[in-house]
Amino acid sequence: MDYLYNPYSTIRHAAFARKGMVATSQPLAAQAGIEVMQKGGNAIDAAIATAAALTVVEPTSNGIGGDAFALVWVKDELHGLNASGPAPERLSVEVIKKAGYEKIPTYGFTPITVPGVPKAWAELAKRFGKLPLLESLRPAIRYADEGYPLTPILGKYWRIAYNKFKALNSNEFDEWFKTFAPDGRPPETGDMWKSPGHAETLRLIGETKADSFYHGQLADAMDAHVASHNGYLCKSDLERYEVEWVKPISTNYKGYDVWEIPPSGQGIVTLMALNIFSELSPAVPNTVKTLHEQIEAMKLAFVDGKAFITEEQDMPIDVEHLLSKDYAKKRAAKITDRAAIPAPYDLPKSGTIYLAAADEEGNMVSFIQSNYMGFGSGIVVPGTGIALQNRGVDFSLDPSHPNVLKPGKRSFNTIIPGFLTKDGQAIGPFGIMGGFMQPQGHFQVVINTIDYELNPQATLDAPRWQWIEGNKVHVEPNFPNHLAQALTRLGHEIIPTLDNGSFGRGQIIWRNPETGVLAGGTESRTDGTIAVW
Repeated sequence: MDYLYNPYSTIRHAAFARKGMVATSQPLAAQAGIEVMQKGGNAIDAAIATAAALTVVEPTSNGIGGDAFALVWVKDELHGLNASGPAPERLSVEVIKKAGYEKIPTYGFTPITVPGVPKAWAELAKRFGKLPLLESLRPAIRYADEGYPLTPILGKYWRIAYNKFKALNSNEFDEWFKTFAPDGRPPETGDMWKSPGHAETLRLIGETKADSFYHGQLADAMDAHVASHNGYLCKSDLERYEVEWVKPISTNYKGYDVWEIPPSGQGIVTLMALNIFSELSPAVPNTVKTLHEQIEAMKLAFVDGKAFITEEQDMPIDVEHLLSKDYAKKRAAKITDRAAIPAPYDLPKSGTIYLAAADEEGNMVSFIQSNYMGFGSGIVVPGTGIALQNRGVDFSLDPSHPNVLKPGKRSFNTIIPGFLTKDGQAIGPFGIMGGFMQPQGHFQVVINTIDYELNPQATLDAPRWQWIEGNKVHVEPNFPNHLAQALTRLGHEIIPTLDNGSFGRGQIIWRNPETGVLAGGTESRTDGTIAVW
């Protein structure tokens, strides 16, 4: 039976609830969040439970050894958490080049950066949670101990990763195969998989409030494994690590405030694109002119984002200027009725899993965590289930680039949570995961919601486009052919795809401020589901 084959058009409807809601890409993870909420936890505890469960039930996209970001709405205030990790102190441009590399390797021990996920969970629980961290991790521990059956999209990407690491043919990945392909093959859809070592790691994180991961037994295990392969991450990097509470950045789009985490995340690209697009003609659904202007606005914002985004103190231009009316007007003036390949903005002379959770108290969480490219670096710490991320691959080795690699520096980061408010009241969390598709997905979600007035499920189901480079734009298999043809006549290189896996996977929860009723949409491009209470 082929669980990926479906010859029919299907329609999903938005989900509704009052006491609580969790939307994410895997049913068991969503249920973990509701389970914790029903035991007395709030939306923050539910988000932690869901995130921890996702490291077990969707290891193809995230893990304990990855990064995380969160936007948390509590008592009518939005808080931002940056739990991305820096480069190891022993890693530098000189070290990379001395090792014979012209660019940072994608896999293996070199691109590993400090993991932020466990400390994100601990900090969220400490500041806003109602339950001890261990209580929120219990569903994930159970899934890892007892096992669970693979869902269809999970099975698909598990096999892709297996074939990739097999082709690399290096003993660096031996532990990956022992952990994720213990029978000598990747588990298939419907097969049971479990990881007792992962369960024990989660117990230690819960019991020690993540201290074991950064200072104790788990830190020692990571240090020893990396050292045995002449890698760069060491215990002192873990001991120095702290998460950062940050002030979210926003733009007002047609009366709604759209919120993102500030750089080094790429969320600012969404806000820049919205500002540019708002300078153009009014958006009209399913028209060539509107789609053309959306694509051109996103191109301009993305080119500038790639040129300038890094840790905020190292950016050659202020965030405030990139979000200014002046910037938006100047970039919008570059858009004509033909597709164009933009150059980066002239500087002024002065200078990846996603989940949404909400509870009946009004608390709401937009949370994202990632190992970056699937299973990340492919490096797994023996006996622990800790798959380490490869975020370091995004550093530049060009000394003149703002995102140049430096010891202890955080790289440009692709994972971004989003949040929407209006007149100081929370509308809710939203997000689209998937590398450089993420700000493009956020942009399309906001327009679908505000301009086209689509419900959260229809907003996510709408066919997506993705700017790749130059004038190259990928469109989903169900993208209307007449629109694709018309965009081609405007100079866009439209490339229909056979698979929608690269177009991001999103979740949305909107809250009615008058009734408190929650309305959610989940992703039809993956195994997504919404758990309600």
